[in-house]
Amino acid sequence: MPIKITDRDLLLVIDVQNDFCPGGALPVPHGDEVVPVIHKVLPLFQHVILTQDWHPKGHLSFASSHAGAEEFVPIKVTYGEQTLWPDHCVQGSRGAEFHSSLDTQRAELILRKGFRREIDSYSAFQENDRATKTGLDGHLRERGIERVFLAGLAYDFCVRYSAVDARAAGFAAFVIADACRAIDLQDSVEATRRDFAAAGVEEIAVGELS
Repeated sequence: MPIKITDRDLLLVIDVQNDFCPGGALPVPHGDEVVPVIHKVLPLFQHVILTQDWHPKGHLSFASSHAGAEEFVPIKVTYGEQTLWPDHCVQGSRGAEFHSSLDTQRAELILRKGFRREIDSYSAFQENDRATKTGLDGHLRERGIERVFLAGLAYDFCVRYSAVDARAAGFAAFVIADACRAIDLQDSVEATRRDFAAAGVEEIAVGELS
């Protein structure tokens, strides 16, 4: 049965930035392919928010910030486990810009995350310490949003954490799976599906929306 989009729904577009697309510093395989798929559903939504990774130089999540550390390997930090990444989405860089083909004109808010040097932020709702909030849940509640539909990059990291946190904040959450692409690091795709099932996040396709 088609899902009818109303003025109580939000399209949350996660991190469709140059560094996460082919040729970027941390490319998600086929990451640029999400753009035309997102454009198919964009006209259905009255409410659209974009997130943007926005790291300072020397960010804690960069492998280059830790002597002898390897990229894509988890380490222990004050708030728990943190995967180390290549330097990416550095504030003001071309890599941090949205993909040039992405329609950003419909966005009512651009939420920047990961701008605190000592805390990474996958989720649009809270940072990786699971304590520092972005304020997005309050913003959505004030606007009467009840359902959050997610698309973007990467399915198994920032989309994953944002969707699970949307449910924890009391919103219905739907991941538009064909409008996402994954990194698939250390079985992260399977872990994402388990998290979605446990949290009550639904996976849907673009064709189910009307």
